[in-house]
Amino acid sequence: MSQKRTSTAAVFVLLFFYLVFPFPVNAGAPTDQVRGTVDNVLGILKNPSLKSDSRKRERRDQLRRAIFSRFDFTEMAKRSLGSYWRKLSPKEQDDFARLFTDLLERAYIDQIESYDDEKFVYSKETIDQDYAEVQSRIVTRKGDEFSLNYRVHLAGSQWKVYDLVVENISLVNNYRAQFNRIIANSSYEELVRRMKDKQIESPIDKK
Repeated sequence: MSQKRTSTAAVFVLLFFYLVFPFPVNAGAPTDQVRGTVDNVLGILKNPSLKSDSRKRERRDQLRRAIFSRFDFTEMAKRSLGSYWRKLSPKEQDDFARLFTDLLERAYIDQIESYDDEKFVYSKETIDQDYAEVQSRIVTRKGDEFSLNYRVHLAGSQWKVYDLVVENISLVNNYRAQFNRIIANSSYEELVRRMKDKQIESPIDKK
């Protein structure tokens, strides 16, 4: 990762908020739908009645509902596990998807709450049938810039996020490399144990 970033963990916070600035008139459905989620999240974070420690649980519950409605964590889990996903029973797949979702929540919920008025610039949206990619730049208070791509797919009438690419680093690809290595060197059961014990390295936290 580039040395210009002051906190790579903070970059993940920005993954949810790049659409603060007004959109170009040609912004399409993927951008519009993510923007709706972002506006909801920003409203929760800026709500003065939810800022106290006594309302922390309620605030986080609202953030989870807002953010998780836009992310397809089952698809992210499937892609992160790669070819091994097909070897699992339906119940095991459901269990792994829940564990993967919990992994991301534990890793990033604190950073999500540390949003500090970074600037977001929409750059490009491309759509290929049921898949799309939304590109953006994030500008910090210090003037540093980071690229961010949302990869989304169409699920019914909703565009759901199935991968995030920060500075050319794919969240899904990074997790898949880790998961495959653990399974190859040990077992799937060992991977599950490490996920439960918070022993999986976050791609975004790397410096």
